[in-house]
Amino acid sequence: MKKEFTGIFRGNEKGFGFVKIEDEEDEIYISRGNTGEALDGDEVLIKIIENDHRKEHKEGKIIKVLNHNKDKIVGVFQKSKNFGFVVPDDKKINTDIYISKKNSKKIKNKQKVVAQITKYPKGNKSAEGIIIEVLGNVNQAGVDMLSLVKEYNLPYEFPEPVINEAKSIKQEIAKKDIPNRLDLREKEIFTIDGEDAKDLDDAVAVEKLKNGNYLLNVSIADVSYYVKEDSKLDKEALLRGTSIYMLDRVIPMLPKELSNGICSLNQKTDRFAITVLMEIDKNGFVVSSDVQKSIINVTRRMSYKEVQAILNEVNNEDKVNLKKKKDSAPIEKINLNKEELYTKEEKEKLLQECSNYVKHFKLMEELANILKKRRSMAGSLNLDIPESKIILDENGIAIDVKKYDMYFSNEIIEQFMLTANETVAEKFYWLEAPFIYRVHEVPDLDKIKDLNTFLWNLGYKIKTTGDTVHPKAFADVLDKVKGKPEERVVSNLILRTLKLARYESENKGHFGIASKYYCHFTSPIRRYPDLFIHRIISKYLETNYQLKEEEIVKYNEQANRYAKNSSECEKIAQKVERDAEDIKKAEFMQNKIGEEYDGIVSSVTSFGIFVELENTVEGLIRFDDLEDDYFIYDEQRKILQGERTKITYKIGDKIKIRVKYADKLSRRIDFEKVFE
Repeated sequence: MKKEFTGIFRGNEKGFGFVKIEDEEDEIYISRGNTGEALDGDEVLIKIIENDHRKEHKEGKIIKVLNHNKDKIVGVFQKSKNFGFVVPDDKKINTDIYISKKNSKKIKNKQKVVAQITKYPKGNKSAEGIIIEVLGNVNQAGVDMLSLVKEYNLPYEFPEPVINEAKSIKQEIAKKDIPNRLDLREKEIFTIDGEDAKDLDDAVAVEKLKNGNYLLNVSIADVSYYVKEDSKLDKEALLRGTSIYMLDRVIPMLPKELSNGICSLNQKTDRFAITVLMEIDKNGFVVSSDVQKSIINVTRRMSYKEVQAILNEVNNEDKVNLKKKKDSAPIEKINLNKEELYTKEEKEKLLQECSNYVKHFKLMEELANILKKRRSMAGSLNLDIPESKIILDENGIAIDVKKYDMYFSNEIIEQFMLTANETVAEKFYWLEAPFIYRVHEVPDLDKIKDLNTFLWNLGYKIKTTGDTVHPKAFADVLDKVKGKPEERVVSNLILRTLKLARYESENKGHFGIASKYYCHFTSPIRRYPDLFIHRIISKYLETNYQLKEEEIVKYNEQANRYAKNSSECEKIAQKVERDAEDIKKAEFMQNKIGEEYDGIVSSVTSFGIFVELENTVEGLIRFDDLEDDYFIYDEQRKILQGERTKITYKIGDKIKIRVKYADKLSRRIDFEKVFE
């Protein structure tokens, strides 16, 4: 049996780590004393030293570093009399970087810097290096986000040849290509996005057909028309893989000349698109579909908030009229709005401007409800985990953190995009076309068993059938916890039980949305797989679905390679976006030391409990800041119990906390319990 393997070391701030070996599902555990000279992300050679099947992980030892992942480290410079150290921002890098006095003369204490490693750590010796860039003082505006850019080596500027190529593209459509497209410019069609969105790549229209079915048109910017295969723009987009959103800034996949210009579906402007036309029956099933290259002219740009305000108003009027018919009770108190989204004057102006479009939004709402019901019956998982909205001032300092406002108008677009993505994926699956699918596989039964151990204490269970599980089993539990105190916690635990979605060239279905066929087609401005799919669609349409064999071979190879690359780029983007949020949440809470809040226990560990506040901020209460007792951690039940007091803490418990500590540099927030 093979004893040595190569893989990627994934470090932990406590010193131990894991090595992921290709084609092996389980990772190899590496204890603190067996990590050798490896740093997080290094390619290493390991040998197995423990293979006890009763243990959760096989155990290994790193015997050689084959390739270092990083030679540049971002951190805080700490100056002493004769030398200095750079303390890495990334806590998984378990070494400070020693900087000699000669190389640190001009560097000030507590400056954020980039250090180049000249000697990697060996034994008990720290790494050594030189400072190659000073980013600024730790509290200087923008330095925190710039540090993330440097830490992840993000391509935050486009190379000049790429910019030049983007600028060479005309900002008006080519009239010679109009006759080859389905002309939808006379159709009333809308973009519905966030208020601050700049790259508008999807537009929608709904009609009611004579047979009672719905015609849903989803038009997506034809980015592949402008980003030609193997062009400088294409190669740069592939390198980036995705746009990265860091609160007040974005690192886009494509230059603004395309993303905010010719590829953006701007109001009252002719634009090239690829349109999916879907006839949908009253039960939400697509009974026929077509994909066409098109030309559109967006009737009006709408925001989620605007559409929701219009729907609220007309739905209220409908309820009032219904009430009038039923009896003569006073109607002035009838109001279904949870909140007024606009002032009276703003609302009147909006309703006046959009009076001709109300019927479209009502029809969209009607169809979205049908699609949502069908998807729910199939077992699609509705993980209602609120997103954070972090408000920054003009200097980029966090001044507020709250839940992101979600309306049913968001749901309308989500349901339409899901349906378009499924339709395109199924069509090209049966064509056996080279393709990139969005894959989300069935979760491991062992993880479901662990989840059920916890759910049992709350009176719930994920039902399995033999050696498999259906999405409906998860959906049923989510329905049962809806509106209950434990809803958020159960949703989070289910999310952790599910596998991560990824891109693949082979269709394996999408468990989370209970779909046999799924892809990402609807955002080619910001995701490379979508751009690749657009290119494939265009090739098939241009050749009347008759690709040559050598083209199929070429695009199959590209699909496989690009899927892997895009999955890796997505992982990095998610880490960066999560880190950016953590930094800004800690920054916001730095000014809240001593303030008290109501929270809910979101996680229980062997070293304390994590508590989440209503505004989505999460912090840790360590044992010392709980009752004066010795706490025992029951891993199976995920509870803490005081040995003397018998007081218990479990996930979902309500608790009042006081902010004890917050630091944006360490991205750490600590709470203490308020004793009443």
